[in-house]
Formats: sequence, structure tokens, C-alpha cells
Amino acid sequence: LGWLVAPKRLDKCIDALNQNLNISAPTIAQRAGIAALTNEATLELQAHVKRYEANRQVVINGLVAMGIYDYSSAQGAFYVYVNLEAHGVTDSLALSQALLRDVGVALTPGIDFEDPSSGLGERRVRISYPGSTDEVREGMRLFHHWWESEQGCAMRGKA
Repeated sequence: LGWLVAPKRLDKCIDALNQNLNISAPTIAQRAGIAALTNEATLELQAHVKRYEANRQVVINGLVAMGIYDYSSAQGAFYVYVNLEAHGVTDSLALSQALLRDVGVALTPGIDFEDPSSGLGERRVRISYPGSTDEVREGMRLFHHWWESEQGCAMRGKA
């Protein structure tokens, strides 16, 4: 998928290249597909899955320690979707920006995932955890500390 802006004089060359790319999967993609099915690749994949499970638990434990219980843990992905409405959050973008600015922890505001007219995204955030378990643990520690700080309380209307 994609598009290209090129000089008109290259039109026939680009068309020929595009035809060859769309006729069948390129050799490199075929070889990568075969490699992805090997035992070695399966072991690597299982290690990632195990790490994601551990990281998910670190995030959930961190949320519970913060008194946050309204979350949805994605199955087959590496994020937790969190509803912060009960804690007074009404601007997930501002909260995410402040957390990033203040302590260097990035969350994704829920406005990226909800129908804007619903207002749900303003109260929700997504916490991803694809990094190392130590990085996720430190991120949740920083988030928790910030959440209880003056800045965090202000973002929740508890100044």
C-alpha cells in the first residue's frame, strides 16, 4: 500500500516495477516467512509472549497499587486500556502530555481510540508495555509517584 510522486518520464518504469511487486511475494518476504516458522523463531516468539505476560502483570499491579481497577487488558497485544473517569480525569491528552513532560513516561490518550463525540477518550489512556520488564516496572513506578504528586493530583482535579 502506498503512493508515489515521480516525474512523468518514469511512469513506465514505475508501472513495470509495481507489476512485478504485485505479481507474487518478493523472494526476501518468502524467505522471511519460512524463517518465521522455524523452531528457533518459535522459541524467540515464546520468549516475547512470556515477557509481555510479565510486563502486563507489572502494569496491572501498578494500577491496583494506585487504586485503579477499571482497565481492559488486551488479549494478544501489549497494552492495557485504562478508564480513569472515577479518578477525575477529564482530559487524557493533557494528562499524557503532563506525565511525559514531568517524568518522561509516555501514555497514549484515549482520544486516539474513541469516537470523539462519545467523550470516552477524554477519560481513558492506553499503557503499552513492549519494553523490558525493568523498563516497564520503572515506568509504572514513575507514573505512580507522579499520580500522587501535586501535578498528578491537579490533573485529576484534586489539587
